[in-house]
Amino acid sequence: MSAEGPLRDRRGSGFHLIETMRWEPDVGLIRRDLHLARLRASARELGFACREDDVDATLAPLDGTAGMRRVRLTLQHDGTTSLETWAYTKLAADAVWTVRIADTRLASSDGLLRHKTSRRAVYETARGEFPIHDADEVLLRNERDEICEGTITTIFAVLDDGKLYTPPLSSGLLAGVLRAEMIASGFAEERVLTVSDLTGAEALFVGNSLRGLIPARLASSLQP
Repeated sequence: MSAEGPLRDRRGSGFHLIETMRWEPDVGLIRRDLHLARLRASARELGFACREDDVDATLAPLDGTAGMRRVRLTLQHDGTTSLETWAYTKLAADAVWTVRIADTRLASSDGLLRHKTSRRAVYETARGEFPIHDADEVLLRNERDEICEGTITTIFAVLDDGKLYTPPLSSGLLAGVLRAEMIASGFAEERVLTVSDLTGAEALFVGNSLRGLIPARLASSLQP
């Protein structure tokens, strides 16, 4: 499915781009440049107006903010930007998330999956397959049984060669900012992953730019 079809259907109906970031006092927005680069790239590809001065002006009120904040920047098709913030507390250093795998599937051909947008129905459906107390995060596969991503995170696995792998965009997933940073730094590599890879992995992690990298365990009831 091309990106243009879904975009055309949603113009004027609340469809927008999103960047979710973390603000820290004396540091500012974590990975700001990477987030804004992704926003501009998505805007170009999907035909959104994106005026850099407007984005900077929307983010300006954050300067001097006390305490850590979760920040959501949105961009409408006409270039209108808005900002919301919430108090944010980092996860405990020893946090380990339990992850499960949904029956809900993603389509590897859906180009919009690579962009962070307000189109969230498929992720909400996957999240709804498990009670919150049974899973901290839920992973989705595509039509080829390849692991794609979590509902709010990228998946990473250390396999038996000792390397850290994350699924390629061709599997059908968001071009995550933390993911991009880790690949660019050489810390992670792209590789098609399956449920068998995850069950046999030496270590699992999920993560995003807001929360960072989180150790994870695949629920023991899951089988390839």
